[in-house]
Amino acid sequence: MSPRRVDPNLSAQLIEAAAKLLSEEGPAALSTRKLAATVGTSTMAVYTHFGGMDDLVRTMVREGFTLLNRRLEAVEETDDPVADVVALGWAYRANAREHRHLYNVMFGGAGLSSFSLTDADRQHGRYTLDALVRAVKRCVAAERFRPADPELVAHQLWIALHGLVTLDLGGYLVEPLTADVCFEAQVCGMVLGAGDDPARARESVAKAARRPV
Repeated sequence: MSPRRVDPNLSAQLIEAAAKLLSEEGPAALSTRKLAATVGTSTMAVYTHFGGMDDLVRTMVREGFTLLNRRLEAVEETDDPVADVVALGWAYRANAREHRHLYNVMFGGAGLSSFSLTDADRQHGRYTLDALVRAVKRCVAAERFRPADPELVAHQLWIALHGLVTLDLGGYLVEPLTADVCFEAQVCGMVLGAGDDPARARESVAKAARRPV
């Protein structure tokens, strides 16, 4: 008898299904048996791919940040560093919308406390800020932003955008103040707060909105 062929997509399917269960129903819903049934596989397949539920949750967190970093690093640098900062914001939001369940797991905080995530696991994704830090440095060098610690400015931008994206995913931003309207106002306010000229800021925000994400 020939050995049973392993589905190369099973790992990704388990990650997506587990993220959906965890995001929508909470930690209590994430069991090996329920996950296997959702995907249509055996409980042994879960252990074969991940070893256990703690490792699966850890893999979900890391996969989420891998996808986010890939999206951010794909944003091309142009001669307008402020537009690049805004384009990174658009990419961050687009990635969260596309992978909303993984996004909720990545930033699950106390909601993941029943699983053995370490502080190192929770801080793992900080490398995704590198693209934004580089863009902020270019804004300062171009005298579009006032001199400041680029990492601190990047954190301020991330914190503000994370709040908007969380509300967007939760369905709280509706007409007339839709997520698009609030996003453009938010990022324009952020770059003005960082020291940019109002007219140039509006131009850069508009330019970024026309770029593909």
